[in-house]
Amino acid sequence: MSRLCIKFVGFVLAILVSDMASADLSEQLKQIKLPSGFEISVYAEELGNPRQMTLGAKGTVFVGNRNGTKVYALVDSNGDNKADKTYVVFDTAALPEEMKVKMPSGVAFKDGALYIGAINYIFRLDDIENNLDDPPKPVIVVDDFPDTAHHGWRFIAFGPDGKLYVPVGSPCNVCEKDEEIFGTITRINPDGSGREIVAKGIRNTLGFDWHPKTGELWFTENGTDGMGDDVPADELNRITKKGQHFGYPYVHQGDILDKRFGRDKKIKKYKAPAQNLAPHAAALGMRFYTGDMFPPEYKNQIFIAEHGSSDRSVKLAYSITTVFLDDKGKAIAYEPFAEGWLQGDTFWGRPTDVMQMPDGSLLVSDTDTKAIYRIAYTK
Repeated sequence: MSRLCIKFVGFVLAILVSDMASADLSEQLKQIKLPSGFEISVYAEELGNPRQMTLGAKGTVFVGNRNGTKVYALVDSNGDNKADKTYVVFDTAALPEEMKVKMPSGVAFKDGALYIGAINYIFRLDDIENNLDDPPKPVIVVDDFPDTAHHGWRFIAFGPDGKLYVPVGSPCNVCEKDEEIFGTITRINPDGSGREIVAKGIRNTLGFDWHPKTGELWFTENGTDGMGDDVPADELNRITKKGQHFGYPYVHQGDILDKRFGRDKKIKKYKAPAQNLAPHAAALGMRFYTGDMFPPEYKNQIFIAEHGSSDRSVKLAYSITTVFLDDKGKAIAYEPFAEGWLQGDTFWGRPTDVMQMPDGSLLVSDTDTKAIYRIAYTK
């Protein structure tokens, strides 16, 4: 057999294997329960450990990666609501070894450039959508964030003020650190200058967004491990002014003083959660829904990817939930939206982030199936 024939056979086999994988995942997705009129489908597969997503000006979906080394760009060139082109636009393995760049999980887009948040670095890829097949050399924006791996991976986003918001999680389960930057949300200018702390007392956040009307920053927070199955709750928090303290490590879920660090503290001194979420749900990516595809009751409401419990004897979450707000921004309901990745005490998928597409559909990244799904309303 000629080399050309071997290459062709290999190419055909690769297509068949990919199609089989897609068919298997589509079958699994039949287990997902959604409100009436919604449907879920595969948008992209084989993405390593997909974490945060962000959208380019031309509709490119960029995907960060926690356990892997690559950042992907996904393109739906034929408009069938499924990515048909996948590009690797960044790979930590290609950087000098002495830089020790890990976990390029955070991605944000501004003025034609893709920003990538690794543990202690923020990189920038300029004019990226015009160079997907030949990405530019990464520009180092910041290289002095803490390099601790514990809660060190990033979720990053640009706010209405044009600044890049970068959280710095606590480098432990529960502890006090002298360095003020730990347990905070910071923000910097697009060139990396002007770093300041926006909020503190935050164990770890891997999802935040701004209210489409008030411009206030809301964020998810993972509760402390080791306190029991049902405490503390994960949190959905709301920043109403700069510098607010959200309690960690002194207060958990807004009403429980830590036995060690909270002995001489007063609960009322700290900002309480806007909504307590399920305990140990690992609430990660969140977005306000501003599209027109979903029914009107979802407008300006919050979708949260709950990665699933790892500190409970009985598993829960592994789902997408919705928090409904009233006209004053008060949480009035916390409900499941998409569930079924957990079957009994066994899970086959772990939602990680949610992102609205221009047509109003919702993308969901899943680290366990290495895939991204699309949720659409069809009635």
